[in-house]
Amino acid sequence: MSFTTGHAVPQAEPPRPPRETLPTMYDLPSEVIGEPGLPDEFHDLQPQLLSRTLSLADYPRDQWFTGADLNLYYDVHHPLWYKRPDWFLAVGVPRLYAGQDFRRSYVTWQEGRNPHVVIEFLSPGTEPEDLGRFYRAEDAIEAGVEAATSLSSQPYRDTSPPTKFQVYEQYLRVPHYLTYSRQTRQLRYFQWAGGRYREQPLNPTPPQVWLEDLQIGLGLWEGVFEGVSSCWLRWCGADGNWYLTDTEREQQEKERAQAQLLQAARNLLATGMPPAQVAELLGLSTEQVNQL
Repeated sequence: MSFTTGHAVPQAEPPRPPRETLPTMYDLPSEVIGEPGLPDEFHDLQPQLLSRTLSLADYPRDQWFTGADLNLYYDVHHPLWYKRPDWFLAVGVPRLYAGQDFRRSYVTWQEGRNPHVVIEFLSPGTEPEDLGRFYRAEDAIEAGVEAATSLSSQPYRDTSPPTKFQVYEQYLRVPHYLTYSRQTRQLRYFQWAGGRYREQPLNPTPPQVWLEDLQIGLGLWEGVFEGVSSCWLRWCGADGNWYLTDTEREQQEKERAQAQLLQAARNLLATGMPPAQVAELLGLSTEQVNQL
């Protein structure tokens, strides 16, 4: 199947929907084609933490999808144009493509819904495209990227793809767009309203950002994830309590069960039961019981 960028697909009468006439994710490229960015381990781990701590009260787990560094196809008039958000969330779509397959890409005319949240992790040289008109020279992570500013501020032409910021604001109208620089530890939040993005102030303590329509917060968390200590983006509740990963929940349950077991041992010891008998009854070692 071949599709030429910028070529309108002939329509029947009455016109058939793009879902039937345009390529699917099986037809479109999934690999990176000259995409800029910084492929460090942070760009691998941070999306994992976001996906693994996400919990949406109004959507069951099989009705939302998170993607990281995945081709996002957005324009029915240019079906080969795509962007690769560092992380995004789409709600009201099945977790699996068509409810049955892992996604190779996210194709908006097939899915029927645009991303609801997009997060970009700033890298040296990508700030102008990621921040668009909100970019300032002082935002540069490293010196020497000022020349790229003019490129992001130029209006796009029909023959060349728009920038990421333009796609998120003008094509997809993503309600919540955020950027984060791990080098400067700066989080910025842009909310779509009245046809454009408006930067919103952050709260001083978690949640730094509260997404009212999703009833979930996002904040900066100092901690260890997958053996790496850093300042991470992490989801939380309105009270600022961090949502746990699956691994953390499992560990918490183990610790709670162990604490209950040790308390039961203390109660039995208080009745005068010999330590050896307590250990055998509760499946503990004699050493554990003797330490109580």
